[in-house]
Amino acid sequence: MLNNEKGFTMIEMMIVLLVISVLLFVTIPNVTSQSNKINSKGCEAFMNMVEGQVEAYKMDGNTEPVSMAELVTKKYLNPEYQKCPDGSSLTIDAGGNVVKVSVGD
Repeated sequence: MLNNEKGFTMIEMMIVLLVISVLLFVTIPNVTSQSNKINSKGCEAFMNMVEGQVEAYKMDGNTEPVSMAELVTKKYLNPEYQKCPDGSSLTIDAGGNVVKVSVGD
């Protein structure tokens, strides 16, 4: 007979694993939904920044930019700043407004 009573029993270990599993099942969906919200809010902020650059372009050149590429060539935007954090593209419509184009379009 062993008289070593140190350590955990199998039932105690199973209970600990059950509690950890329940916590993971609760937290992982919340984290992923928050990530989607962060990306959409990031895109809104990014669009506001690009709209500010469009306004700066209008004030400097007295014309409306035709495209995002024109803002890049005139150094109002960096080349990598033509897409939102969620991967959707931005374009400029005929009125000079910044418009989000979804990934699938």
